[in-house]
Amino acid sequence: MDLRNWTGGIVNVLMTMYALVTLYPLLWLFMSAFKTNEQFFSRPFQFPTDWQWENFTRAWEVSDMGLAMFNSVIVTIVSLVLSLVIGALAAYVLSRFQFRFKLFFMGLFLLGMLIPIHSTLVPLFILMNKVHLLNTYWALILPYVAFELPIAIFITQAYMNTFPKDIEEAAAIDGTGYWGIFARIMLPLSLPALSTVAILAFLRFWNEFSFALVFISKPALKTLPLSLSMFATGYMTDYKLTMAALSLSVIPTIIVYLIFQKHIMQGMVAGAVKG
Repeated sequence: MDLRNWTGGIVNVLMTMYALVTLYPLLWLFMSAFKTNEQFFSRPFQFPTDWQWENFTRAWEVSDMGLAMFNSVIVTIVSLVLSLVIGALAAYVLSRFQFRFKLFFMGLFLLGMLIPIHSTLVPLFILMNKVHLLNTYWALILPYVAFELPIAIFITQAYMNTFPKDIEEAAAIDGTGYWGIFARIMLPLSLPALSTVAILAFLRFWNEFSFALVFISKPALKTLPLSLSMFATGYMTDYKLTMAALSLSVIPTIIVYLIFQKHIMQGMVAGAVKG
C-alpha cells in the first residue's frame, strides 16, 4: 500500500471519528428521551432499560407543543420568505448595478452583522410597545428579518457576482426587463446560495428564545422554545419530559437540513472563485 492509500485511510478514520463525536449528542438526546428521571442520572450514557414512550405524549400535552409548534411554523415561514425575497432583491441590485453610494450601502449591510442581537432587546421592546406590536407575530417577524438580511445579502450577492454579464445582455436584447431578468434568470441561478441562507435562517428562527421571551407574553402566541422552558422551574427540572420535548423539536430541523444539504456547501463557497 502506497503513501497515498495510507493517507486516505487515515483521513477516512479521522472523519469517521469526527462524525461519531458530532452525532453522539443527538443520539444521547434521543436515548435520554426514553428514560425515567432516575435512569437519566443513574445511567446517563447507556440505553434505557425500560423505554418510556409515554414521555413524548406527556411532554406534548404539558407544554401544549401543538400550539407552540404552529406559532413557530408561522413565524419561521413568514420570516424566511421575507428574508429570502428582500435579500435576493437587494443582492441583485448591489451585484449588477452601479450607482452612487453603492459602497456605503454595502458597508451598511455588512455593519448589520456586527451588531450584537441581544443588545437591541431593550430599545426594540420600547419601540414595539409604542407601535403596539407586542404580543403579535410581527413582534418576532420584523426583528428576525432585520437581523437576517445582512447575512442573506452578503451570501447571495457574492454568488451573483460570479454570473457573467452576457446572460443579462442577451435577455435584455430579447426584450426582458429588469424584473424578468431577476425572476427568470438571477433567482433560479441563485438557488444554491438561497438554500444556504434558508437553512441558516430556519435554524435561527426556529430556535430563537430571547426575542420570544421578551416580546411575547400571551400563552396563545408562545413559540416552541418558550414551551420547552415550561419543564424547568427555579427549584427543579423534569429531565425526562425536557428531553422528550427537545427530541420532538429537533425533528423539523433535521428534515429541513436533509432537504437542503446538497445546496449548502455550494452556497457557502459562493464567490470564493470567480467564474
